[in-house]
Amino acid sequence: MLTITGYSDRIYCRPGETVEFKVNCETQEYRADIVRIICGDTNPDGPGFKEVVIDTPASGLHPGRPQHIHAGSYVEIPNTPALESFAVEAYVWPTTPAKGVQGLITKMSDSAGFALIVDDAGSIALQVVGDERISTISTGRPMQPRRWYRVGARFDATSLAVEVFQIPLAPVPGIDDDSTTEAVLEYVPQQSAGPLYFAAFAGPSAVFNGKIDSPRIWRDAAATDLVGAWDFSVDMASQTAVDTSPHELHGAIVNFPARAMTGWNWTGEQMDFKQDPSQWGAMHFHDDDLYDAGWETDFELTIPETMCSGLYAARLSADGAQEYIPFTVGPAPGKEQRIALVLPTASYMAYGNDHLGTDGGNGELLNNILNVLTPPDLFLNEHWEYGGSLYDEHSDGSGICYSSRLRPLLQMRPKVQCLLGGFGSSKLWQFNADTHIVDWLHAKGFDVDIYTDEELHYTGLELLEPYAVVLTGSHPEYTSTEMWDAYDHYKNGGGRLVYLGGDGFYWRIAYHRDFPGIIELRRAETGVRAWAANPGEYYQNFDGRYGGLWLRQGRAPQTLVGVGFSCQGFDLSSYYRRNPDSFDPAVAFIFDGVGDDELIGDFGLIGGGAAGLELDRAGAELGTPPNAFILASSERHTNAYYLVPEEFLETGPALGADENPNARADLVFFETPEGGAVFSVGSIAWAGSLPWNNYDNNVSRITENVLQRFLDPSPFR
Repeated sequence: MLTITGYSDRIYCRPGETVEFKVNCETQEYRADIVRIICGDTNPDGPGFKEVVIDTPASGLHPGRPQHIHAGSYVEIPNTPALESFAVEAYVWPTTPAKGVQGLITKMSDSAGFALIVDDAGSIALQVVGDERISTISTGRPMQPRRWYRVGARFDATSLAVEVFQIPLAPVPGIDDDSTTEAVLEYVPQQSAGPLYFAAFAGPSAVFNGKIDSPRIWRDAAATDLVGAWDFSVDMASQTAVDTSPHELHGAIVNFPARAMTGWNWTGEQMDFKQDPSQWGAMHFHDDDLYDAGWETDFELTIPETMCSGLYAARLSADGAQEYIPFTVGPAPGKEQRIALVLPTASYMAYGNDHLGTDGGNGELLNNILNVLTPPDLFLNEHWEYGGSLYDEHSDGSGICYSSRLRPLLQMRPKVQCLLGGFGSSKLWQFNADTHIVDWLHAKGFDVDIYTDEELHYTGLELLEPYAVVLTGSHPEYTSTEMWDAYDHYKNGGGRLVYLGGDGFYWRIAYHRDFPGIIELRRAETGVRAWAANPGEYYQNFDGRYGGLWLRQGRAPQTLVGVGFSCQGFDLSSYYRRNPDSFDPAVAFIFDGVGDDELIGDFGLIGGGAAGLELDRAGAELGTPPNAFILASSERHTNAYYLVPEEFLETGPALGADENPNARADLVFFETPEGGAVFSVGSIAWAGSLPWNNYDNNVSRITENVLQRFLDPSPFR
């Protein structure tokens, strides 16, 4: 069981900047040390875990305290007037109407106020408080999930008359869910002067699962004297619920419910919310949404000038438990090295706190392995308040389209291992796999500056321009438009790019313009999808761009790095065999010291080979440049390696690697304008072969040959 967890307010910084650490600890105290991470893999067949303790003022004992997470999204509107009579109304699309009481429009304390709710039976009801009691008036008709209703209630303080209604917008024969209930109270409800909430009670508690569109409140039962009219289609990139009435009772949106969601009046004729925002007036609330855990800072570190660029972590220790909170340090201005490694932190966030080990469906059958659960898997299975990944579903079955780093990301840690069931070989993934690249660079004596792709998103080409060579991590799957453009301009402006992974540049994402550390994904149309976005919800609300695969934007990964996602499999990794292109004199430098008949990477710490997990292939039809050399291709993968869905038009046989030649990885090299070049390996597992045999192997040799030649500014021809 994890008894200490934490996160930081930032994951990249420069000398002179301060990073704050926020810690939840169940013991009285813990020790913090700042360490430089060299290799995070504890696999005994590899180089072993490597860290270097850095002496800083943050090191030492700190008092422990529990810090809790309150998940669930809602809207809070302060300064709303107390109401004697009132009418409330909204359109709702419930997703879990039977889960229990859920707040819709609430203005209630323990002793006063009212609340329009979904009751225990899944019906619309009104609760009122007064005379030291609570009354509930229900329509008595359960709503159906994922159907639109117009709902509301009215109360007249003079007659004490109450009306509660729910009206299905598309009645279904045989389903009795259209209901209006009238009653007369025996007492006068007390007025509440507290805030107004949408999708929850104060606290928050009883968070609603589903969409709410166009909530309205009046100060009379006849609905003539308007208090507020909220339009969720206004400024959808913001975290403000805009009141379009003259009173301007704008609300604060908490924990990022999904926006740019189709509303009750969506016709299907438009797919882009920017064409007619009024049809996207819904917010989809979830009881497990989370943006910022909101923990208080326990200690902080101002990065000293002597701290060189690298991958670091705050290492926390308490009664045998250990936690790492990673961050990177970039170089001070003017002190850049010649090589930059860009860690794919957007992809770390996309997978952050995934529940695939416990909720991954048919993963064992599909991947031909046994799931081996790690301590973070088990902890997250019991603590959904820590939030899920972009591979998970909310409690109501809708896909999670936002992921934040302002919470403990328990798999983005060194030492987190996943062993392939029955084979004893590692299936290292994302952060920890990338430490193999960090370790190899360190072992080979290459001076390198380490960045995050979040930094690249905000800085753009300017971040890459000082460098002769830029390296990617092992799995830069999630890429914003700003990242893509920076890489593209870099390589076409004379930069030399080394893509050391697989399944890269696959999904388009967006970062929020105002709120740090959160990304958005819309899983549109096709691709390897853990869930699918609903029709009409393919456009990113953070930036208004069409979401989904980069392939669908006319920018297949092949156009950027020569290769793109072709297949995936998670049982065993394989090797590459040299192609005729590899013997061209123009690329002889790549294979210096490698025999003509050598199998490349028939060894490694990830699945036993250099070609594994997720593979990328070249394809002229997808944009691989005509001057590209297809140097080597992987072979002899098991039939648990399947083509990705966008690679075929109809289901049928021959979708596995044993039968389909497109299920492979390719090594590719090509030149770009102004003396630039690209080298791509097309496999996540490549990095796991770099340290094999004390770094003396052909995968290491090829990578070193490329890096040394890319550092040489002379033309390739």
